[in-house]
Amino acid sequence: MSRPDLPGSQCPEAEPGSALRRPDLARPVLLDVQEVTRLYGPGKGCEAVDFRLHVGEVLGIVGESGSGKSTLLRVLAGLEAPDAGRVVYHRPGDSLETDLYAIGEARRRALLRLEWGLVHQNPRDGLRMGVSAGANVGERLMALGQRHYGRLRAAGQDWMTQVELDPARIDDAPRTFSGGMQQRLQIARTLVTRPRLVFMDEPTGGLDVSVQARLLDMLRTLVRQLGLSMVLVTHDLAVARLLAHRLLVMRRGRVVEAGLTDQILDDPQHAYTQLLVSSVLTP
Repeated sequence: MSRPDLPGSQCPEAEPGSALRRPDLARPVLLDVQEVTRLYGPGKGCEAVDFRLHVGEVLGIVGESGSGKSTLLRVLAGLEAPDAGRVVYHRPGDSLETDLYAIGEARRRALLRLEWGLVHQNPRDGLRMGVSAGANVGERLMALGQRHYGRLRAAGQDWMTQVELDPARIDDAPRTFSGGMQQRLQIARTLVTRPRLVFMDEPTGGLDVSVQARLLDMLRTLVRQLGLSMVLVTHDLAVARLLAHRLLVMRRGRVVEAGLTDQILDDPQHAYTQLLVSSVLTP
């Protein structure tokens, strides 16, 4: 399959309920994924995945459970080494490229902590439950060298407001928050440093429908305001339509279709994608 690096151009802001504007593929490549394979057995994992992510683009990876999308995300985020292939990061404004698995583990962890962000499906995996909400948000700023207590606290309150949490609860422990509130706090913790690249693994999974809707509205706003570059894994095509510029559809570890989100969801070409879309539309 050819590399899914489709012609694209900017178009007017999308209407509510539709995909975001088309990505500007004239922008620099941020992440270059080259024939990445990570297998645990036949059809288990991901195989020969190949694409480019551009600055300011949101790429959705969709497919049923066991399709390999979460394995791929872990490889892209530097959490699990591939059996074959390369993940190359191009830092904006820097001519140097970083081959993610040619550097040491310490440098990979620093990259994830300082320049990238990861939002887990279970917010407890992305939060420190033993410290306050404000400390969770401020910790990533401290990793960048911020030590002024007043500025750290102000940033915590500001970001709690941005993710629709009461800033008066800045000293409360995350365990006292609901699941949806914990997810919003994890997003604040991740975005406070304005990372260049964010990975999201089923960010609305396990949440009530009404909570999902509020979270998606908030994420859509932040994507637009911050110009986020993002790799989003989801099984929910409605989430993909709202947040992703382009989609990769995975089945049994392989990408079977790739393209602009609305094009794929409105006119799927592969039989598997057609089945996925029809299963959502069928009452």
